[in-house]
Amino acid sequence: MPIPPPVLYPPFQVVRLNHVVLTVRDLEAAKAFWGDTLGLQVTGETADRLYLRAMEERGHHCVVLERADGAAARVLGFKVYSEEDLDKACHFFRARGLPARFVEEPFQGRTLRTVDPMGVPLEFYFRMDKLSSVHQAYGLYKGVKPLRIDHFNCFSDDVDASVAFYTAIGFRTTEYTENEDRTRLWAAWMHRKGGVHDMAFTHGVGPRLHHVAFWVPTPLNIIDLLDLMATTGYVANIERGPGRHGISNAFFLYVRDPDGHRIELYCSDYQTVDPDHEPIRWDLRDPQRQTLWGAPAPKSWFEEGTAFEGTPAREPSYAASPIVAA
Repeated sequence: MPIPPPVLYPPFQVVRLNHVVLTVRDLEAAKAFWGDTLGLQVTGETADRLYLRAMEERGHHCVVLERADGAAARVLGFKVYSEEDLDKACHFFRARGLPARFVEEPFQGRTLRTVDPMGVPLEFYFRMDKLSSVHQAYGLYKGVKPLRIDHFNCFSDDVDASVAFYTAIGFRTTEYTENEDRTRLWAAWMHRKGGVHDMAFTHGVGPRLHHVAFWVPTPLNIIDLLDLMATTGYVANIERGPGRHGISNAFFLYVRDPDGHRIELYCSDYQTVDPDHEPIRWDLRDPQRQTLWGAPAPKSWFEEGTAFEGTPAREPSYAASPIVAA
């Protein structure tokens, strides 16, 4: 299955991913995990909302946690190049019969709320409140020392459709996996910011959020987090890793927050800024695509994800059985 050619001059310009809004049952427990253990900085707090950012980021937030009766993903947020791009994006989504409206969000300027054709809730913004740099305020560093939000990975019931849509709005594929007979896409990694991915899609019951990932300085930071979690009551929240992916070359660790949201800690991928950068193809039967080395992924990693609020998940459009690391 050929990857669609990149659209280098899309209808509106997305800079990168920026933030995720998740619901949690216990905001204090979530604050202890995301702030004290992972090491994100709290930038705002109300009775029902918590805002956090990573150490390198100047925007007000990359994670918003909202108190609710259950765990869900409310929206995935992206930054665009200009206010004009918000209007272009609004026209683009409405022209395709997709809902698009401007909403008010704290600490953000004009914000466009919409969904992709698969039902993933999205929002786009240009302006966000800026905070002073704490990148070199090393006394504030704790946990895994997260520098920035890196990517989202979503289960998709139709990866081909997901890739076609995000290609149309300027995302470029860096790596991909095809099914056994090479007629369908099983997974794809797509970027805007010049890393391996801002968005990834994996074949499965979807749409659901598989994980949100944060870039960390070195593999040793991940080891430090494992030691911390193992001695502060979170050892059961360590789901997979450490290890190295074949796809993306990432040194990784997957953990779950108190509500079950999956978080990847991640470093060691590579630059993809060249407009003629060619995607790398992986065979579904090659276990090294998923685990170059490290323990095999547990069953939960393949089957469990965070539901998108208000979007029912569907069975995948075809059956596939990947080889996994043994």
